[in-house]
Amino acid sequence: MLDICSPAGEPLAVMIASLPPVRGKLMQDASLAPYTWFRVGGPADWLFLPADEEDLSSFLKTLDPAIPVTVLGVGSNVIVRDGGIEGVVIRLMGKYWGAVEPEGGLTLSARPGALDLAVAKAAARAGITGLEFLSGIPGSLGGATRTNAGCYGRELRDVLVNLEGYLRDGTHVSYRGPGREGSAPEAGFSYRHTDLPDDLIVTKLTLEGTGTGAPDKILEEIEGLQSRRAETQPIKEKTSGSTFANPDPPGTPDQRSAWKLIDAAGCRGLKVGGAQVSPKHCNFLINTGDATAADLEALGELVRARVLETQGVQLRWEVRRIGRTA
Repeated sequence: MLDICSPAGEPLAVMIASLPPVRGKLMQDASLAPYTWFRVGGPADWLFLPADEEDLSSFLKTLDPAIPVTVLGVGSNVIVRDGGIEGVVIRLMGKYWGAVEPEGGLTLSARPGALDLAVAKAAARAGITGLEFLSGIPGSLGGATRTNAGCYGRELRDVLVNLEGYLRDGTHVSYRGPGREGSAPEAGFSYRHTDLPDDLIVTKLTLEGTGTGAPDKILEEIEGLQSRRAETQPIKEKTSGSTFANPDPPGTPDQRSAWKLIDAAGCRGLKVGGAQVSPKHCNFLINTGDATAADLEALGELVRARVLETQGVQLRWEVRRIGRTA
């Protein structure tokens, strides 16, 4: 652990030696690699698995404000660097955090640990249409919220009614979806970006579909989207979601897709150490078996440099890179 000090001069290692009591699990020096789809990364100083919302809120209110907090969901869209993460990592997964409940009409509520595919299927079973696109987004709903994730022509902002969560100090806050009515402030969403506070931990979302239909027919459509995804993306590899966002605003037709730019730059199959640009879909990086986080990040930066040099476009990372270098 680095000998980082608080503003008052107290070593971080001392400060986090006596963390607040919890009802969930609190583990020291916990490896984070098993919790990410890339299967790379160093340990968290402390890993907290809250039992529920009350457990999370109480912990945040009591935790020394100088201790860094990082939120990790299913780890589908993140590279945890090899030196690990200082302070406390909060992981919102498990039965409670993955709950999805129809609320009547065209709406349903979901916790941030719910897999996007599970949300799409829950809506389908309730006969709600308009949420099928979520089945094409890897990962959990919390991560999808942070990036305004989308596919097949729709984004999370199109279906979000409202969201709730807690700030770093334990204050409860809520936001309404873009264009929705209500007294809460509107959440600012744009392409693969939100203007939500950096320290906001999302704990619940309400989503709304567009209509009703026969559950078996909606599920059939979701299965079709899943098959399409399996044919075009390396979903059986140690990978993440899309590595880079498509250029925004888009350029010429050949510059509107990140994968086309990467392919045109000659990066398909490119390797750095154990990391490789997927030969199947070149906007995906894969861990071929022995990659480090440093390999993956270096490969991504090499791709960005080659695309800028040959195509004149600066790609923006969609995958989060967090933590300390080794």
